[in-house]
Amino acid sequence: MDLIQTIIISIVEGLTEFLPVSSTGHMIITQKLLGVQSGDPFVHAFTFIIQFGAILSVVCLYWKHFFQMRNKHEFNEKMKFYGLLIIGVLPAVIVGLVAKKRGLLDWLLDSVHVVAITLVLGGIFMLFCDRIFDKGKDDNEITTKRAFFIGCFQCLSVIPGMSRSMSTIVGGMQQKLTRKNAAEFSFFLAVPTMAGATLLDLIEMFGEDTQWATSENIMLLIVGCVVAFFVALFAMKWFVSFLAKYGFKWFGWYRILVGSIILLLLATGHSLVMVD
Repeated sequence: MDLIQTIIISIVEGLTEFLPVSSTGHMIITQKLLGVQSGDPFVHAFTFIIQFGAILSVVCLYWKHFFQMRNKHEFNEKMKFYGLLIIGVLPAVIVGLVAKKRGLLDWLLDSVHVVAITLVLGGIFMLFCDRIFDKGKDDNEITTKRAFFIGCFQCLSVIPGMSRSMSTIVGGMQQKLTRKNAAEFSFFLAVPTMAGATLLDLIEMFGEDTQWATSENIMLLIVGCVVAFFVALFAMKWFVSFLAKYGFKWFGWYRILVGSIILLLLATGHSLVMVD
C-alpha cells in the first residue's frame, strides 16, 4: 500500500463506520478497486487500525458519557453504563470467536459476492424498516434487556455488507428506542466491540509474523488512524441529525444501487471486482 491508497481507504472507513451501509463491505470493495491485496498481513492489520481510529471519535465526541464522574451519582451512572456495554457486546464476542475459529470470518471478509448481496438485501429492508418499527417511546432508558437484545442484533454484522451500525440501530428501534437514541447507543457499543476485536487480532498477528511492521508501514498505520478519526467525527455528527429527520430510506436506496452495480460487474466478469 502507498500513501494515496492509505488516505482513500481511511476516508472510506471514516465515512461509513457509523452509517448503515457497511464500512467493512466498502473497505473490501475499495481495496479491490485500488488493487490492494486483501490477504496481505499488513493490509489486515491496517483494516483493524483504521477502524479503531474511527471508533476513537466516539470517545472524543461523547467523552462525558465515558469519563465524567464528578460525584457519587455520576460514578454510579458510569458503572451502570459500562455494565450495559459489557452485556451488549457479549453476544457479538461469542459469535465472532466461533466464526473466526471455524474459518468462516476470513472467508466472508474476502467475498465481494457476499458484500454485494447483503448490501442489496439490507437496502431493501431499510426501505421499509421505518414503517415496521414505530419512532420510539418516551421511555428511552437503556435497560439490561434492551442492551442484550441490541447486542444480539449486532451479531448480524459478522456478515460483511450487513453493517454493524444498521444491525444495532434496528435492534434499538425494535426495542422501542427513538432513532436518535438507538444510533447513539450503537456508537457507544462500537467502542468495546471494535477495540476488543482490534486488540485480539493484533496480538495474534504479532505472535505469528512481525515482518510487515516496518517503519514505513507503521507510519501508514498512523496516517490511516488519524484520517479515519477526523472523517468519522464529522460523519457521526451529521448522521445523527440526518437519521432523526429522514430515517433509513435514502441509505436503503444507496445500498441497493451500490450492491446492484457490483453484482452487475461480477456477472460480466469485470476485473475490478473479481477476487484475486
